[in-house]
Amino acid sequence: IQLTESGGGLVQPGGSLLLSCATSETTSNWYSIGWFRQAPGKEREGMACMKSSGDELYYEPSVDGRFTMSRDDAKKMVYLQMDNLEPEDSGIYYCAADPSGFPANYYCTGMISFDPWGHGTQVTVSP
Repeated sequence: IQLTESGGGLVQPGGSLLLSCATSETTSNWYSIGWFRQAPGKEREGMACMKSSGDELYYEPSVDGRFTMSRDDAKKMVYLQMDNLEPEDSGIYYCAADPSGFPANYYCTGMISFDPWGHGTQVTVSP
């Protein structure tokens, strides 16, 4: 499976962005998917992860309630709606996939590694 992110950009604090991840294959029931962020000087962190079955989502606590992950199987797209953005949300956002169905939090917390990864899209939150 190949993954291509888009939708990043510059946004003011409090603003919104919709990130998209185009997948080369249908992910529903085949791949678990995650959105990760890498801020400058920091390690990559899991922001939102979805189990392959689609019935389980995990959000990193700092984004829970502000970010929403969804999937459109017909379009082979995965989305991350980001609202009420803060400067700390800045970084390169990656989507990643794995052909297994472990609990969603296993992926976002690093217990299970995703492979492959997209090339990322830059998000900058600044006045």
